[in-house]
Amino acid sequence: MKRIASTFMLLLLAACAAHDATKIVSIVSAGSPGGGSIRGFVTTGGNPLPGATVTLSAPAVAARTVVTDVNGKYVFANLSPATYTLRYELAGLNTVTRSVALSAPAIVQANADLRPSAVAEAITVTASSPAFFETQEVHRFLPIKENGFIATSKDASTTFAIDVDRASYAYVRSYLAEDELPPPDAVRIEEMVNYFTYHYAPPSDGRPFAVSSEVVGCPWEPAHRLVRIGIQGRQIEQWRQEPNNLVFLIDVSGSMESPESLPLVVSGLHLLVDQLRAEDSVAIVVYAGAAGLVLPPTSGADKATIVNALAKLEAGGSTAGGEGIELAYKVARDNFKEHGNNRVILATDGDFNVGVSDVESLQKLIEEKRETGVYLTCIGVGGEGINDALMKTLSVKGNGNYAYLDSLAEAKKVFVKELGGTLVTIAKDVKVQLEFNPQLVSSYRQIGYETRALANADFHDDAKDAGELGSGHSVTALYEIVPARAATGRIATLRLRYKEPKSVRSSLIESTISDEGKSAFDASPDTQFAAAVAEFGMLLRDSKYKGNATFADALALARAMRGEDFEGYREELLRMIETSKTLSDEAAKVALKD
Repeated sequence: MKRIASTFMLLLLAACAAHDATKIVSIVSAGSPGGGSIRGFVTTGGNPLPGATVTLSAPAVAARTVVTDVNGKYVFANLSPATYTLRYELAGLNTVTRSVALSAPAIVQANADLRPSAVAEAITVTASSPAFFETQEVHRFLPIKENGFIATSKDASTTFAIDVDRASYAYVRSYLAEDELPPPDAVRIEEMVNYFTYHYAPPSDGRPFAVSSEVVGCPWEPAHRLVRIGIQGRQIEQWRQEPNNLVFLIDVSGSMESPESLPLVVSGLHLLVDQLRAEDSVAIVVYAGAAGLVLPPTSGADKATIVNALAKLEAGGSTAGGEGIELAYKVARDNFKEHGNNRVILATDGDFNVGVSDVESLQKLIEEKRETGVYLTCIGVGGEGINDALMKTLSVKGNGNYAYLDSLAEAKKVFVKELGGTLVTIAKDVKVQLEFNPQLVSSYRQIGYETRALANADFHDDAKDAGELGSGHSVTALYEIVPARAATGRIATLRLRYKEPKSVRSSLIESTISDEGKSAFDASPDTQFAAAVAEFGMLLRDSKYKGNATFADALALARAMRGEDFEGYREELLRMIETSKTLSDEAAKVALKD
C-alpha cells in the first residue's frame, strides 16, 4: 500500500508539471586517474525522485545498477572509455534511456525526468575534455604550475599575497565523497592547509594580527627543512562589529535549479540572516535572463521579511551575471554605511553567459567597484558546472573571499562559525616577503600560493592589490628549504605589509626566522598537522616534490596531531586521506592492468 501511495503521489506531481521538462547534460574535464564517471539527478516534473532504478550497460561490460538517493542523485564511478546505455525506471512512470559516449576519462552529467508516458526518450551525449573557459558545462579550475626550488644565489627573496580562501578543500571533499580523486588543479594546497584552525597567539600590541614562525625537519624529505609561518588576526566580537550593509546577489538561472545549487544557497543564507542585528541591513538582487531587486534594504531585525523573500526564489533562464553585479553594487552604494561593512555576497555557479561575461571585462568591473568601498564575497555552489576559476578571480579582485558550499554543514562553517572572517575585513592588501640568508639556505620553494605570487618589487608598491584578512582568521604558509650547511641560526628575515581597511598607506612588520635545529618530531602539533595536510595535497597533485610522502605517512601524522577536534573537521580529514589511499591503490592496479 505504501508503494502504491508513493507512486500515486509521484504521478500527481508529474501531471502538474509542464509537459516538456528541461533535459540537462553537462560535461566536466578530466576526472580521476581511476577512470571517468557518469552521474546526475532523476526527477519527476522537476521534483527529486528517490528510489528510481538506473541501469548502466555497454558491450562486453557487466551491467551495473544503482538506486537514486533522497535527492534523486545517482553515480557510476571508475568507468573505462566506452559508449554506455543508461536506463532510468520507476513503476508507474515512463522509462528513459540515454546513450553516453565516454571518449576520455571524464565526468559526464546526464539527468532524466520521468513522466507518466509510454513514450521512451533517446538522447546521445558525447564526452570530451573541453578547453579552459570553452563552455558553460566545464568544471573549470585555474591551471596551477607548481612552485619549484629557487637558488638563493639567484634570488634570495620571495613575495606573496595572503590567501584565506578555503574553497579547494571543499572541492576535494566533494570529489572524494563520490569515490573519485580530484583533478590536480582542484587541489590548492594553501587553501587545504588554511581550512583548519591553529593555535596561534592573537595580537597583543594593537596591530590587527600577530606573526609567528617555526623551522623543523621536513617529513617527506629528511635532508630538507620546513618553515611554517603563522598569521593570526584579532577577533572582533559580533556586538562590537560595525553595521553590515549586505546585498545578496543570487543567481537564479536554469543552471542553479539542482538541490545542490539554489536550494543550498537559500538554506545557507538563512543561517547568515539568523546572525544579523537590527543595525544590519540586507537587500536581495537576483539575476537570470535579467537582473532585478527582490528585496530593498531591510533591517536585520525583520528576519521574517528577509526569509520570505528568499523562499520565493526559483531557478530558470539564462545568466546575465554582469548586469546583476552592476545592480547589486548600485544598491550597496545607495545604502552605503560610512562607518560600516559594505559588501556584496555573490552566490552562483559562475555560469555567466549573457551580458558582461568574458573574464577580462568582469575583472575590470569588479576592480572598479572595490574602489567604492564595497567588497565582494563569492559563494560557489553546484556539482559539475561550477566555474571555480572565475569565482576565485572575482573574489581576489573584489577585496573579498571565496568559499565553496558542498553541504549545509559547510554553509554553517562559513556563515555561522566564521561569520566575522567572512564579512569583516581587519586588514587589506596584506603582503608577505621572506629574504633568506644564503649562508644557511641553498634554495627554497613555497608550497602552494602559486596563484598569489607577487614580484618582489610589488612588496613596496602600495598601489598593488593583495590579500585581505578577516576577523579571527588565520593564515599559514609553508616553505621547503635546502640547507646550505648543517647549522642553526637566523635563516630569513620576514616582512609584512598591510593597510587598515580604510587606509591607502601600508604599515610594515618585520621579524626574524631562526632555525633551532628541531626535528620533524619535535615540531609543535600545529606545524606537524599543517605538514600532514600539505603532504596530503602534494600526493593528490602527484607533485614532483613529494619526496618520500605516502598517504599512510600523511594519515599517521595527521592522526597523531589531531588534538582537540570539537567540530570533527580533523577527523573528517583522516577519512578523506583513507579514501584517497584506497582510490590511489585502485588506480595503480588499473594502470598496471592496462
